Amino acid sequence: MLAGAAHTGHDPAALLAAVGIAADCLADDAARIPLADYAALYNHVNAVLDDEAFGLFAAPMRVGCFEFLCRATITAPQLGEALARAIRFLRALLPDMEIGIVRDGDSALLTIAEGQPLVVGRVFAYEWLLRLLHGLSCWLVGRGIALDAVDFPYPRPAHADDYAQIYTANSRFDAPRLAARIAGNLLELPIRRDEAALQRFLDGAPGKLTMLYRNDRELVMRVRDHLRAALPEVPELEATAAALRLTPRTLNRRLEEEGSSFRAIKDALRRDLALSRIAKTAQPVADLAADLGYADPSAFYRAFVGWTGVSPSAYRRRLRDG
Repeated sequence: MLAGAAHTGHDPAALLAAVGIAADCLADDAARIPLADYAALYNHVNAVLDDEAFGLFAAPMRVGCFEFLCRATITAPQLGEALARAIRFLRALLPDMEIGIVRDGDSALLTIAEGQPLVVGRVFAYEWLLRLLHGLSCWLVGRGIALDAVDFPYPRPAHADDYAQIYTANSRFDAPRLAARIAGNLLELPIRRDEAALQRFLDGAPGKLTMLYRNDRELVMRVRDHLRAALPEVPELEATAAALRLTPRTLNRRLEEEGSSFRAIKDALRRDLALSRIAKTAQPVADLAADLGYADPSAFYRAFVGWTGVSPSAYRRRLRDG
């Protein structure tokens, strides 16, 4: 994130200090900072550079562009059209990047490549652009969208283990271009945001986007761990709040502050476990449904189709056939 700023003469330590982050984290690849601090740094660097793309590209993406990217997409009828608009918008702002979305059988493939070689912060540039498009897509449709696989166009970075939390456990490297695969019929999901929702979303944006639709937030992880330990039982909100020594109202409020909800965490846990086991084991679907707390395999089947756009058997077959 700080590479572009450093390249233009800004002191990374001063940028960190401005939002209360110790500069010694720069010397430790294993160091992690709270998501709220990361979001604050994101917005601060954008403001200092007047560039919402962190000074990584040939042309700056001036502050305010993210808002108009959102405005260009919220009036689309479906996700596919919203992504097409977002790509056209970004092509105009970032002419050195080539972005596309294509249907590929039962899948859709989001591709990102360099039209001109990136000189500064190449790995972060790809990470940021994928996170921007994926996070925006999730927000537009009001739910998480599973990335089935992502191929990244660079060697495995030191922080690659974090990709399972941010993108997908099925991340691969040294590809000729970035290619992110999702179920094709997810492009038909309706857009569920309006002007009022956008105004709430823009409070703290674009840095706020880094806190949404991922699994490594503090209270989100505590709730997720509690629910996972209880499987195949599925505790309700009240029982979970009591286990965490919170009131249900406080739990709901704090989860909302972290960009999530009790139902979203429960659904994401079941989704992640289901996708992993379908991909990595031959466990019968009925047994998997029972392990995840579904009383009826048909309910699991409907949920799986909602997550991926295809049935469990079709998903397993697609992974097997490549």
